[in-house]
Amino acid sequence: MKHQYVRDLAREFSGYGHTRFAADLLAGVTVAAVALPLALAFGVGSGSDAASGLVTAITAGLFIATFGGSSFQISGPTGAMAAILLPLSSRFGIEGVLAAGFLSGIILVIAAIGKAGRIVSIIPLPVITGFTSGIAILIALGQIDNLLGISNPADTLPMKLLGYIQRPAVSWQPLVLGVGVMLTMAFWPRKWNARIPSSLVGLVLATLVNMAMGFHVEEVGTIPRTLVLENRLHLGFFNMELLGELLVPAASIAALGMIESLLCGAAGGKMKGERLQADRELLAQGLGNMLIPLLGGVPATAAIARTSVAIKSGGATRVTSIIHSVTLVASMFILGPFMSRIPLSALAGILIMTAWRMNEWEHITEYFHGRYKTSMAQFLVTMGATVMFDLTMAILLGIGLSMVIFVITSSNLDISVANIDERHEKGRNLCEHLTKVKLMYVTGQLFFGSQDKLVASIENLGSVSTVILSIRGVPSIDHSAMSALHEIHDLLVAREARLVFCGLQPRVHRQFERSGFDKKISKGNIFNNAVEAIDSLDFLH
Repeated sequence: MKHQYVRDLAREFSGYGHTRFAADLLAGVTVAAVALPLALAFGVGSGSDAASGLVTAITAGLFIATFGGSSFQISGPTGAMAAILLPLSSRFGIEGVLAAGFLSGIILVIAAIGKAGRIVSIIPLPVITGFTSGIAILIALGQIDNLLGISNPADTLPMKLLGYIQRPAVSWQPLVLGVGVMLTMAFWPRKWNARIPSSLVGLVLATLVNMAMGFHVEEVGTIPRTLVLENRLHLGFFNMELLGELLVPAASIAALGMIESLLCGAAGGKMKGERLQADRELLAQGLGNMLIPLLGGVPATAAIARTSVAIKSGGATRVTSIIHSVTLVASMFILGPFMSRIPLSALAGILIMTAWRMNEWEHITEYFHGRYKTSMAQFLVTMGATVMFDLTMAILLGIGLSMVIFVITSSNLDISVANIDERHEKGRNLCEHLTKVKLMYVTGQLFFGSQDKLVASIENLGSVSTVILSIRGVPSIDHSAMSALHEIHDLLVAREARLVFCGLQPRVHRQFERSGFDKKISKGNIFNNAVEAIDSLDFLH
């Protein structure tokens, strides 16, 4: 991995000069403009504060980008991560969030060493879409209090919803500011957004209105001018009891970090024409998430929005991410007093609009308009599990449902039974034997879920002298189905009938040899095609 990293850096910076640095500089400043309001919002949305979001964005942009698996990834706090950190914060406090983030970093390092970078490819797209939508719902629900200027003390989703239905007293000042930010983001011209992010415009306007009108709203508060926050992780915080309680949340954070980073890398790689080094990216994400809590930041992952902005703005190398971090540092020191006056309801507006845009509407529309029942079920189950349980449970349920559906679908083995066609060149010799020789065409996966159908079809043949099984349409066969073939052979031998095979795929043939079945039936009963199998019948000679 180290040697590959050195080679990638040499390739990335080959011929690097003023022109490419200028492109990185412009792209980095542009990404910083996008990242600044999001970092503040996601810091607050994680149950911590705006400063922790800034520290996370700065550290991730410097460290993870430097050692990551691509030249284009921009990492930092994300809305998806904030959604699973907020309930963790309410249960364990910010110390618990920092500790779980550190543990998630260890898990990601282990995943990288175990070369788990390919694991995301086994997660079906509707499952990913489902938990993205579930996270979007959690983000939006988690910001209602700040948007309305109320406090809903309920700690469960049903009780929170009940509290909102009962219509508590709503403060109009934070609501106006939050809705104003949302409207700005919704109607800001797209062509302007490429230069001046709508979230930044909405945030600046809301803050100026708050300062000018003297509104009584909750604000961000003091932004410390330091990269090492007072509320940071101390390793002495850990104990065995706490480790046991934080292990599952840490696994959820690591799973989300893995999925978001690899999916972001796949999407960014297509845009840039560069392949992500998945395992090195996981290693960088893991080490970064071990470092960030020690500085007081919340867990980070690659962010598709910031990454796409970097690529579209002309970012050439990972220097783009480093410049984005340096710009955020400058903002912290120069704009700290102004940022301290940002209303929390304005950040809530940004998060709610971000949640809306997180939904992959194109895919969702495709599932439901096309009436793809399997995809609809995977999407709805995963989304519901994400909202009601947690990310880990949602992914497990989504993948589990996908496996069940796959087994059910694959078990539809297609079997057709025919007599030997009299038009065969030797068909005239078969007339009196036609009803005794059966040719069976089998198509589909032959495994534990479909083997019973094949056994039943053989049993229902009645009195036969020969059964020719054409299994060219069977790409693979598992151990359970091989046992079923042994059973079928013994059944036909007991009936004094011959079992003949033709059209074996290479993987199926290897299973025959591995189980010793080819010796049991003898190679004289295995042929390349049905014509050869028919020609081998004794009564033709």
